[in-house]
Amino acid sequence: MPTKTKFPLILLLLISLTWISCSTNKNAFSKRDVKKSEKLIGLHFANKQIDTLYPYLQRNRSGFDSLRKYSLDYGVFPAIRFDPTPFGFQMPEQQEGTQWNIPDYVEVPEPYDLLAFYTIPQLASLIKHQKITSTELTKFFLGRLKKYQPALQCTITITDSLALEQAKRADEEIQNGNYRGILHGIPYGTKDLMAVPGYPTTWGATPYKDQMINETATVIQKLEDAGAVLVAKLVSGALARGDVWFDGKTKNPWDTTQGASGSSAGSGSATSAGLVPFALGTETLGSITSPSTRNGVTGLRPTYGRVSRHGVMSLSWSMDKVGPLGRNAEDCAIVFEAIQGKDENDLTTVDLPFGVDWSKDIKNLRVAYLQKDIEKDTTVSGDNLRNALKSLEALGIQPTPVEMPEAVPYRGFDIILRAEAGAFFDELVRSGEVDIMVEQDQRSRANSLRQSRFIPAVEYIQANRQRQVLIQKMQDVMKDYDVLISPTFGNDQLLATNLTGHPVIAVPTGLDDENHPTSMTFVGNLYDEASILLLAKAFQDNTSFDELHPPGY
Repeated sequence: MPTKTKFPLILLLLISLTWISCSTNKNAFSKRDVKKSEKLIGLHFANKQIDTLYPYLQRNRSGFDSLRKYSLDYGVFPAIRFDPTPFGFQMPEQQEGTQWNIPDYVEVPEPYDLLAFYTIPQLASLIKHQKITSTELTKFFLGRLKKYQPALQCTITITDSLALEQAKRADEEIQNGNYRGILHGIPYGTKDLMAVPGYPTTWGATPYKDQMINETATVIQKLEDAGAVLVAKLVSGALARGDVWFDGKTKNPWDTTQGASGSSAGSGSATSAGLVPFALGTETLGSITSPSTRNGVTGLRPTYGRVSRHGVMSLSWSMDKVGPLGRNAEDCAIVFEAIQGKDENDLTTVDLPFGVDWSKDIKNLRVAYLQKDIEKDTTVSGDNLRNALKSLEALGIQPTPVEMPEAVPYRGFDIILRAEAGAFFDELVRSGEVDIMVEQDQRSRANSLRQSRFIPAVEYIQANRQRQVLIQKMQDVMKDYDVLISPTFGNDQLLATNLTGHPVIAVPTGLDDENHPTSMTFVGNLYDEASILLLAKAFQDNTSFDELHPPGY
């Protein structure tokens, strides 16, 4: 009898010890866990195969744990870098520099508040000819930022001290005959993903609202070198998603019951309302084009690698781009010329000159358009786009109908962005601080980061292989054209061109039946921002949609 009862007691003890060991080791996983996870990846392995791979998975897990002991600075890019260049691609001819026209006839307006909607050349004229000082102009925009911030929620940090210091230096230099160029003394704002010493760089998210990064983003440094004056760090939707940040929701000045769209929400809203003459934004999957459209401004998303991302939060190393939002295409070109170029701190940047020949006849541009996508849009936005095409035809443009690449897994590509974002914010998720972000619903960035942990590396690589196919197919569409005209939304263009790295400019086309702005998009060949800027400027010189401003500002 004693022998019969002893074995069950020992067995029970061993089971208890095993359970205690497993329960205290949160990292432990069983073969049953592996078996269950098969459903997540859509594969099935026999029990014998599970037995074989289980020790390998344990070694993998040990490797994961060892990697996590070494912290990574936010500025470290992966050793694998994205190259948007397709096979057979010929680099467009590049012009060295642009001749900017600073008019002589500009006067300080009456009423004074009309300054809020002056273009960069108009403001530059006032400053260069000393009809207004940079300090006066800077105080004017600082005042507007403070006045309208409660209604628009577009600003995270107003950089008063830095702005007035930079403006004073600009005034002294100009008075002494040291005029740096068209941006000298011009105020601007930047999306709060870009590092500026002495000020928080919050990334729009609660876990980082007190974050101080002691370096200057390259784009900020380049604008400082050009003499521009930084007046505000503007709202980024939390971790570059949407228009909700840790202290509110940024509003569209055309309709404050509506969000400004994101994630360059603050840049779009503030530029539209005349709180800054221009602003910097970033785009991974629509974050310049969307707020440009929603807020009725012009936004340029440059070719991938044209503008340095050093000192800028990464969401997707292979998709992020930095670009300007401004009054019109010429303003965007001015800012783009200042911020583009090779940067030794960003290995993805290219060493190419940039310039636009404004005297070039637009009739020589080879223009295509997505006819089926444009014709199927029966909304007022579609009507506005079709009317815009008529305006271009009146200028001598005869676009050729083409279609976006077909037989492409567009819906599967979002795992590239989500996997790369998951890697950048790995520590945020593992620390649990992702739980304190404001938005926690199914479409939130917090939820997206959590689920990114379940994307297999194999599928991420496969998506990038499919991306290479898309790059080649997009080359087949673009190789015979300089500009492709597309709806901004409602088709595959926005996703495709963000994946392939092509430059685009979102151009206002008027208002819909609710007095909300509408837009169209010009797509250019890789590294050929000049062609889309040239056509956009010609369109804007012959229409007045870029001069529409939200009432009450």
